[in-house]
Amino acid sequence: MSFNADEHERYGRHILLKEIGGPGQQRLKAARVALVGVGGLGAPAALYLAAAGVGRLRLIDHDTVALSNLQRQIIFRSEDAGAAKTEAAARAIAALNPHVEIEMRSERLDQQNAHALLDGANVVLDGTDDFATRFAVNAACHALGVPLVSGAVGRWDGQVSVFMPEGPCYRCFVPETPPDAETCAQVGIVGALTGVIGSLMALEAIKQIAQAGDTLAGRVLLFDGLSATARTAALKRDPLCPVCGHE
Repeated sequence: MSFNADEHERYGRHILLKEIGGPGQQRLKAARVALVGVGGLGAPAALYLAAAGVGRLRLIDHDTVALSNLQRQIIFRSEDAGAAKTEAAARAIAALNPHVEIEMRSERLDQQNAHALLDGANVVLDGTDDFATRFAVNAACHALGVPLVSGAVGRWDGQVSVFMPEGPCYRCFVPETPPDAETCAQVGIVGALTGVIGSLMALEAIKQIAQAGDTLAGRVLLFDGLSATARTAALKRDPLCPVCGHE
């Protein structure tokens, strides 16, 4: 897979890296990445994946842009209010990098359609904020054999992990919906935090595709924005996991 002169200039800083180089950049160009949720986490992730030269981005989101989104969902502009998030995000991505092919899926992902919506992706990023969707994405990724990059934020804290098909999976980490589960709409969120976590999600996806370094597979990175500290914790496969525990 060759690059034209524009692509060589765009991706030159990647190609200089021994961990990516020409072969890694070619893998990025050949990849299809699905983003579930084009919100606080999906917005920066989409921009960095497009800038990195991922060949195809599939945007999955049923929602429309609201003014309250603009505090953190940096892919949108004030004039996008009321527009479908997938359509507004597609315009921003096309303006950033015309070499990226964009697939729009303006529908809510659930247990019934998750497999179809994610089929064909090389990596899936989940930046949604409800556990039913996260569980559906995890089950579909496990069934399809696709790596899942999962991120979550709340108030000042965030987390990122990578779940590989062989496990542990997201349900090993979160078996059931927590009884005290909260959303950003309920508790608030500092906007820049979503940029930190969303960018880390994009970084993990780029590493996974380019086969560079060590990903967060089997680990979760926990970030505390108020104290400016981060730590990682190992994840273990749960033999009783409803998704991967009986294999």
